[in-house]
Amino acid sequence: MLPIVAVIGRPNVGKSALVNRISGEQDAIVFDEPGITRDRTYRPGFWQDKEFQIVDTGGLVFDDDTEFLPFIREQAQSALAEAVAAIFVVDGQMGLTAGDEEIASWLRTQNVPTLLAVNKCESEQQGLALAAEFWNLGLGEPFPLSAIHGNGTGDLLEELVKHIPSAEEYEQVEEIRVAIIGRPNVGKSSLLNALTGENRAIVSPISGTTRDAIDMLVERDGKTYRLIDTAGVRRKKNVDYGAEFFGINRAFKAIKRADVVLFVIDILDGVTEQDLKLAGRIIEEGRAAVIVANKWDAVEKDSHTIYEYQKMLDDRLFFMDWAQRIFISAMTGKRVEQILDLVDNAAEGHKKRVSTAVINEVLEDAVKWHSPPTSRQGKQGRIYYGTQVTVKPPSIALFVNDPKRLDDGYRRYIEKQFRQQLGFQGTPLRLFWRGKRLREGENMGANRATKV
Repeated sequence: MLPIVAVIGRPNVGKSALVNRISGEQDAIVFDEPGITRDRTYRPGFWQDKEFQIVDTGGLVFDDDTEFLPFIREQAQSALAEAVAAIFVVDGQMGLTAGDEEIASWLRTQNVPTLLAVNKCESEQQGLALAAEFWNLGLGEPFPLSAIHGNGTGDLLEELVKHIPSAEEYEQVEEIRVAIIGRPNVGKSSLLNALTGENRAIVSPISGTTRDAIDMLVERDGKTYRLIDTAGVRRKKNVDYGAEFFGINRAFKAIKRADVVLFVIDILDGVTEQDLKLAGRIIEEGRAAVIVANKWDAVEKDSHTIYEYQKMLDDRLFFMDWAQRIFISAMTGKRVEQILDLVDNAAEGHKKRVSTAVINEVLEDAVKWHSPPTSRQGKQGRIYYGTQVTVKPPSIALFVNDPKRLDDGYRRYIEKQFRQQLGFQGTPLRLFWRGKRLREGENMGANRATKV
């Protein structure tokens, strides 16, 4: 667990831009509109020999309790409570404001070392003049800088690392990365809060409350999970360019960097067309997955209800029959504690590697039980051998006489045998069908790779 540095300030002063600059990544959403960041988001950072996590927070406003502002204050307070140091960002172009003075007064009561970053100082000479009036805040030396261009950030970081403990004091642990994906308002943030046991993400009935990808570390039974809440993904035609557009891109990136995806479905809505597209995206990226049917508490039940909903999921998501599924209520916590057990199973299947000898034993038994099909011309498909070529997802190359002689039905049969005999729970399995070198004049498109 690395030490945490909290970035605090009014809306639209450039906090997210500074987080991107320090982390060296463009992960935090930057857009010329106040209130883009709402939840607190964690990014890796380092300077010299010191590593830390830098936490982006929403813009602080103390004299307004409308919409999300009270929740944003709560998130900023939580970030500061776990931080070893804070960076207070102000707008040098706008100058000292009453809002800055109010935040500075609050920070002085928090007993956290605070550095004052005067942003939007593109010129070094002009920056010193712009920063001068911020001495009045009583927080020590103001550091003029430009988060966009990088000017002055080195001086800020030189001072910051004085407050960062050495790396030897923090143990590096292996993480299982878990992305929480779904349409808007299916309960992703409620699920994150239920899994972490705290109000880590703002929960609201307003669609689009979560905009950025929110990381949170959870430990259980000696394992560490990085849970990533994401913005709800709507149909592309309904998304305008702006905060939502960037949030959806972050959601897709979260799928790509995850080991396991928690695919959250609103059981009251059933599996929608947008859900099917998201499922396709998960398979395309080759991610392990757990299907989480949320809002089970709102369903009127009898002895047949669970079977009816299971059949609905089977029918609509037949192409994800390898993914384990669970019916939960993020609001009441029902069955939430079982989710990480399913995540463990999926993560194991996703990185599973099987020896060539074992794969060929399974192939031999499968072919004995059900021979490859024979064409009308009497030509039969033959499987010579197979070998696993990679993991995450597990991928197996099968060497055959002619891929065209093995139809989709037989390929599904072989895939089913691998799953039954070797496991591969909770993960897509890719089979690559490789034919013999073709004679000149034969169809060179016969070799095909399939994802199953």
